[in-house]
Amino acid sequence: MHLVPQDEVSASEADCHHHGHAGHAHAAGSAPADGKYDTVPEDHDGAVYTCPMHAEVRQTHPGSCPICGMGLELESAAMDEDGPNPELVDFTRRFWVGTILSIPLLVFTMGPFVGFPGVREIFGERGTLWIELILGTPVVWWCGWPFLVRGWNSFRTMNLNMFSLIAMGVMAAWLFSVVAVLVPDIFPDGFRDEQGHVGVYFEAAAVIVTLVLLGQVMELRAREGTGKAIRALLDMAAKSARVIRDDGSEEEIALEDVVVGDRLRVRPGDKVPVDGVVAEGRSSIDESMITGEPIPVEKVEGDTVTGATINGTGSLIVEATRVGSDTMLSQIVEMVSNAQRSRAPIQKYADKVAGYFVPAVIVIAILAFVAWAVWGPAPALSYALIAAVAVLIIACPCALGLATPMSIMTATGRGAQAGVLIKNAEALERFEKVDTLIVDKTGTLTMGKPRLVAVLPEDGHDEAEVLRLAASLERGSEHPLAEAIVRGAEERGVDMAKADGFEAVTGKGVRGTVDGKSVALGNRKLVEDLGLETGPLSDVANIRRDEGETVMFVVVEDALVGLVAVSDPIKDTTPDALKALHDLGFRIIMATGDNERTAKAVADRLGIDEVRADVLPEDKAKIVRDLQESGAKVAMAGDGVNDAPALAQADVGIAMGTGADVAIESSGITLVKGDLDGIVRARRLARVTMRNIRQNLFFALIYNASGVPIAAGLLYPFFGILISPMFAAFAMSASSISVVLNALRLRRTTL
Repeated sequence: MHLVPQDEVSASEADCHHHGHAGHAHAAGSAPADGKYDTVPEDHDGAVYTCPMHAEVRQTHPGSCPICGMGLELESAAMDEDGPNPELVDFTRRFWVGTILSIPLLVFTMGPFVGFPGVREIFGERGTLWIELILGTPVVWWCGWPFLVRGWNSFRTMNLNMFSLIAMGVMAAWLFSVVAVLVPDIFPDGFRDEQGHVGVYFEAAAVIVTLVLLGQVMELRAREGTGKAIRALLDMAAKSARVIRDDGSEEEIALEDVVVGDRLRVRPGDKVPVDGVVAEGRSSIDESMITGEPIPVEKVEGDTVTGATINGTGSLIVEATRVGSDTMLSQIVEMVSNAQRSRAPIQKYADKVAGYFVPAVIVIAILAFVAWAVWGPAPALSYALIAAVAVLIIACPCALGLATPMSIMTATGRGAQAGVLIKNAEALERFEKVDTLIVDKTGTLTMGKPRLVAVLPEDGHDEAEVLRLAASLERGSEHPLAEAIVRGAEERGVDMAKADGFEAVTGKGVRGTVDGKSVALGNRKLVEDLGLETGPLSDVANIRRDEGETVMFVVVEDALVGLVAVSDPIKDTTPDALKALHDLGFRIIMATGDNERTAKAVADRLGIDEVRADVLPEDKAKIVRDLQESGAKVAMAGDGVNDAPALAQADVGIAMGTGADVAIESSGITLVKGDLDGIVRARRLARVTMRNIRQNLFFALIYNASGVPIAAGLLYPFFGILISPMFAAFAMSASSISVVLNALRLRRTTL
């Protein structure tokens, strides 16, 4: 496939797949903020290609980034195509052609140095030079075409990057060699050896192109491997669904034809096609693909089910509630895809270094040429050219550009397998530094399924009547505590009445009218608002609170008539998870709307460092802000709509479980299963990823810093060492490959 340049960006990958290759060193100057690189019309709803390193680059066709030269990727994972990556196929073909043509070039050039002095005499010196020209030219111009186009674009836009250096080095070696073959007489003695021949460097140019292609192919393969995390998720979806028609008949339809409200049959062993609610039936469902937990979950009428989870032995009828791109699986795929394209703040350092590095390398290459030309041994100008080309090639900062994106891609894929969804690289980097974790009590530390444990009437009042009034009123509320009271009344066979004028008093309780009587249910603040004293009931309430129970006062016609106590059992996993979180360096603060005594009782039992009780939803963001002002790095875990402001305020917001969409939007990390074990896994992932990135940056920077002076010939006066451009190209590829392999180690990380 012969590729040609196209308008603003090169189409060195005319069919570039969304798994374009990983990032390289970036612009010497950053892109303008005027949208110059965004060429997508507002009404465009097809595929959009973007640069993983430069989000401002967006266009409707594949190609390469005009800033850093890397291949563009599809912006949406949903647009992904099946089949092999066309860019990988193309680069692999170029690599093999380059290899086949470079081997005879190496034989001609290196033969005399490895015991075959007669190899150049077979065709004579002039004949051999012409063969080298014929073999080397297609390698440079066809195999290396993508790099030459990107290099040209980098100079045209003055966004210097690794391709600037590769293009300069390869073209310098090839042009010099062509002139040496066609018009050798124009060269001065400084370019000639003892026999009067002018040296040519076709083999260096060809081997450089081939080795850079090898690096790109390995990188593309590695990136394709990290992209498998997304494709594996996409493959989990069912391909079809059995819809139950109004007349009771069943029909197999394609998944994309399912609409919200459809009733679907899920047979034993089938995948659940879309997110929905169980309308009929009972079964256990394997949800390990989204939670990482192997134990199947019992599902009965009214329970929610998630698309792509696997039904057990029972048959279910499910009503579809979310289809297409709204399903949880699609959102997970989109989240992983976006995170893999995002940039960690640490990458800015690499960008900055690369920005100064490329122009500095060009200056060093010029200085090396001048120094060798003036003070080098004969043929001085040939040595000067070798040193300059070697500097340009060995200094290619591709390892520097790869360091962060490869680690981020691998880590986000690994996180998705463990039920930890990372919104972007910045969240991962910040989470490593967090020292304070704020958690809610209900649903995070506890089961989130409170149950009624006691009804304590005042003297002269009937227990069943107190419960009947409280439950009748609470039927209008969606609060988990209200649910517990209503369920407790149902279990005790209490008949409930209709409540009128229902009103929820935020952070305090509820009010309304039942059987013509005004009824209120809530905490001490609500009782005081009504102008009442809690009296001896307060002591009874405190005893229950010390047991970790939540106690509510029942007020009828402005008189206290009793208490209801509700308990929310602690999750089995909570104590071990809290210990692990402490070991990972967190100070843990529990923020809850519960009374202080209840909260303290729970906190003391679990070893929580600090308690903020009687917290209204709007107070949570203020608590986060206060902690940040005192110098803490704060993560906030929450699951409800009311948690969204605090999640957004925190350094890292953690959305717990299948919480409200707005909570997930406001968070940097989403845990598919809403418990503390997920936070432990996320912290481990953040730590190991950032360590991996720092290792990669260290390899790349040390390598480049030490490679340039050696290539320039600094060791020659002392040890007689001058490396050829070929070895420089090999070293450059090796540094990139070492960074890729180090990043891929994250796949095997135990979380």
